Amino acid sequence: MNITPEHNERMAKMTFASVYPHYVTKVESKGRTKDELHQVIEWLTGFDYNKLQDLIDKKVSFETFFQHATLNPNAHLITGVICGYRIEEIDNPLTQQVRYLDKLVDELAKGRKMEKILRVG
Repeated sequence: MNITPEHNERMAKMTFASVYPHYVTKVESKGRTKDELHQVIEWLTGFDYNKLQDLIDKKVSFETFFQHATLNPNAHLITGVICGYRIEEIDNPLTQQVRYLDKLVDELAKGRKMEKILRVG
């Protein structure tokens, strides 16, 4: 699938706060916890719970969210297909980062072991 400039713009302007409740619902409906979700988000972005809550309260865009993030050096190990897009082939850095997060949430919801999700070892 081709990613259009319009798609990249839409991803950049979407607020993290609008997507976060969907992440919570997705993982909790599959028996995982909000704490596990926060662990995954912190691994990818460096945001602890308080910083994450602050960004949600401020209703920041994904663009601002990832500008403030310290991306995990192993984030490039997140590969595969999410929402019809092969993550490692996405050439827009912000869109790729949003899809990294989507993929981690998806892996968590599918019951993958935390060590595998966090690319340990």
